[in-house]
Amino acid sequence: MAQTRNKKELKTEFSYNRLWKLLIDRDIKKKDLQKTSGVSATSIAKMGRCENVTTDVLLRICEALDCQVEDIMERVVKEK
Repeated sequence: MAQTRNKKELKTEFSYNRLWKLLIDRDIKKKDLQKTSGVSATSIAKMGRCENVTTDVLLRICEALDCQVEDIMERVVKEK
């Protein structure tokens, strides 16, 4: 008999506010980031909603902006 595992509800999530601030500081538009990084508009939109994206997306953005992952995201407590 197979047991099903209940996923523990997470109390934190990743916030990409650091990325949006970095783009503002460097005067870069989201559309320009898409072009230089090769990341899709869908992935950028997911980040805007604090949804999951792949590590490949994060690496592409870091390479395009020549920054570290902690420069574009942070772990924060979820708002209820």
